[in-house]
Amino acid sequence: MFDCDVLVIGGGIVGLSTAYAIQRAAPGTRVAVLEKEAGPARHQTGRNSGVIHSGIYYRPGSLKARFAVEGAAEMVKFCAEWGIPHQVTGKLVVATDREELPRLHSLVQRGRENGIPVRELGPSQITEYEPRVRGLAAIHVGTTGIVDYTSVARRLAEASGAEILYGAEVTAVDRRPWGVAVRTADRRIVRGKVLVNCAGLHCDRVARLTGDDPGMRIVPFRGEYYELADPSLVRGLVYPVPDPAFPFLGVHLTRGIDGGVHIGPNAVPALAREGYDWGVVHPRELTGTLAWPGSWSIARRHWRYGAGELRRSLSKRAFTEAVRRLLPGVDESDLRPAAAGVRAQAVLRDGTLVDDFLIREGARAVHVLNAPSPAATASLPIGREIARRVLPHL
Repeated sequence: MFDCDVLVIGGGIVGLSTAYAIQRAAPGTRVAVLEKEAGPARHQTGRNSGVIHSGIYYRPGSLKARFAVEGAAEMVKFCAEWGIPHQVTGKLVVATDREELPRLHSLVQRGRENGIPVRELGPSQITEYEPRVRGLAAIHVGTTGIVDYTSVARRLAEASGAEILYGAEVTAVDRRPWGVAVRTADRRIVRGKVLVNCAGLHCDRVARLTGDDPGMRIVPFRGEYYELADPSLVRGLVYPVPDPAFPFLGVHLTRGIDGGVHIGPNAVPALAREGYDWGVVHPRELTGTLAWPGSWSIARRHWRYGAGELRRSLSKRAFTEAVRRLLPGVDESDLRPAAAGVRAQAVLRDGTLVDDFLIREGARAVHVLNAPSPAATASLPIGREIARRVLPHL
């Protein structure tokens, strides 16, 4: 009667980590992963800057803080065991304005509360790490690293032993007392005892297909990147001091595992859930975003911040100005456009930007409703948490 025990929707790193965790916790459990694309990690997982985050930014006691700290160590271990190229590089968080100094100090305290080694630096010590970077003060976070998360996702798919069905976009879910049946766009029917929704940019839609009210909507924010024409200008990872009012970290410099240096991202509203540039517009999805009351609350509350992000999106000169706060010697000709990503940001009805991982359960279903960065870093602990919730249903 059943094609599998656990039916996972979404072949990004969280969905594949879930399949991996279930197999490790309960060997022999039959897991099927449905992914609408032709391969794994085509969206959030494969379109980020590849950072293994330390967990320094996140509220002590939150799932993000706990899972990022655990996940960073586990990700390094997993990559070492499976021969996936990675580096533990450390990173700098640099204050370039006196108004940022109290926030930098708060970040030091938060890092220590989360058990993360942090070293405070003065201006001359900054240049020891990054000769071309300038700032009033900085902190060095030693546990940050870099990796190609698409490679990690592929290895998780292999190691999980799951049946991975690509090109399987879910169009309907029929939930019964005995389990769930899912229909895909190519009219396949797949039956399982329990469903796990790891659909990322489409997770709220999938939750509604099951009959569950997620109580939130995904509002997509595009992150636009450039890359340095001369990557020797930056040795490692350099971040500004983030504004705690927003889940975005600001324009930063990231040396990737391939040796290139990415700059960004900014954060602008996307006109489609997979709207990787201004030319991608899906009217139905855009209408859904605009119909959600929380979208207008965000606009009213944060319009000044949003205006700055839009300016940097539309003007390379403005983007370069943001970069020059950290790297004064750079100019427009040093920046080359790079591929953008889209953040699946959960927003509540009142306009609250959900700032922690959000996992909710329904009848024979577990929904992952907010898992943007640092979800890739934290994917192994997130997978275990989902497995813990799924296995009792079996």
